[in-house]
Amino acid sequence: MHIDRDIKLDFKDVLIRPKRSALPSRAEVDITREFLFKHSGKRYRGVPVIAANMDTVGSFDMARALAPYGLSTALHKHYRDEELAAFFKALRPKLKASAFYSLGITKADLDKFKRVMQRAGDAVHYVCIDVANGYSETFVKFVAEFRRAWPGLTLMAGNVVTGEMTEELILAGVDIVKVGIGPGSVCTTRVMTGVGYPQLSAVIECADAAHGLGGRICADGGCTSPGDVAKAFGGGADFVMLGGMLAGHDESAGEIVEQDGGRFKRFYGMSSRTAMEKYTGGVAQYRASEGKEVLVPYRGPVSETVQGILGGLRSACTYVGARTLKELTKRTTFVRVSMESNELFGEN
Repeated sequence: MHIDRDIKLDFKDVLIRPKRSALPSRAEVDITREFLFKHSGKRYRGVPVIAANMDTVGSFDMARALAPYGLSTALHKHYRDEELAAFFKALRPKLKASAFYSLGITKADLDKFKRVMQRAGDAVHYVCIDVANGYSETFVKFVAEFRRAWPGLTLMAGNVVTGEMTEELILAGVDIVKVGIGPGSVCTTRVMTGVGYPQLSAVIECADAAHGLGGRICADGGCTSPGDVAKAFGGGADFVMLGGMLAGHDESAGEIVEQDGGRFKRFYGMSSRTAMEKYTGGVAQYRASEGKEVLVPYRGPVSETVQGILGGLRSACTYVGARTLKELTKRTTFVRVSMESNELFGEN
């Protein structure tokens, strides 16, 4: 047993200290990023925010809605082969941003991916290999074999929360390491297992490790407001993945539920009992549910939410004098706080 006594931080534990700025307007801030990925050799340009690969978020409709803003979507893995192939074939002429094909590490996942690739030809460019525990040898081996089989695909994989595992995944062939264990709004991993890591510290440490090897990271989970997105980028994240912040919209899959005079949409974690009953016949005897289901107030089209997120990010940049999103990390100084906001009249 070992105790790490260094302080670890979540987004709520800090604020970004303002600095002198010569920017005349938020409109002057460029929040796009350009990357040349280490292993695929492919170039990316866009606003590096990604809708999470949850079936109530990472939908075809979400991808189409986010594309005009330059945002990306990690599609959930439960679409049928022919649906995925048709979407990706139509992607290149119609959408301006990237969409990730998502898969796990089972033989069935890999077989399905091969079938979709046969149907879609060279239309798939981004892949997300997603598991809850990115520390297993089986996962690392799968990633390395996948990279050897498809050297030209840009590969995102995770989840992990430590620098050494980030380095191992990049050396195994990952372009973007997905960072986060337990911070999501409908994730109960920390409660059920006692395992996790404060998300801001995970981002800072994993970004430092990844950038030293020429890799990238995606901060996955824990953002509850546009300010949290800014903090993630300020901490060194190259991409930020959002789930709960994009739930409850027209483009989020699922029917509107009317209850107690209000309108809601269902949102649940992909390791929840709801998801496992929907896709795998229930919770296996050897495991426990590590997610929950909630009803999110219906919020209409996602466009207003996106504008709020991007507007908040631009404003954060103006407060520290960052003309580009790339400069935000260099201009960020975090200050620890005991209270992030005044909640006299409730949460925003």
